[in-house]
Amino acid sequence: MADRNDKYEDNVAGKFYVDKSCIFCGLCHSIAPDNFAESADGTHDYVYKQPASDEEISASQDARAQCPVNAIGDDGA
Repeated sequence: MADRNDKYEDNVAGKFYVDKSCIFCGLCHSIAPDNFAESADGTHDYVYKQPASDEEISASQDARAQCPVNAIGDDGA
């Protein structure tokens, strides 16, 4: 389960985030490319844009559900 106290600093503020348990598999940005991206240093994925539409919310939820290490958090905010 993702820990909001251990999230990467490059996540934009909001409901979804990626924490430091990310293994940089790239799955989240392949599922929700409008919201997740590869970090500039190539070590992890992060939320670069919070979902703004039902489609983006659904894709981000799918990415969270499929994350192999549960590194994606959803604070429900």
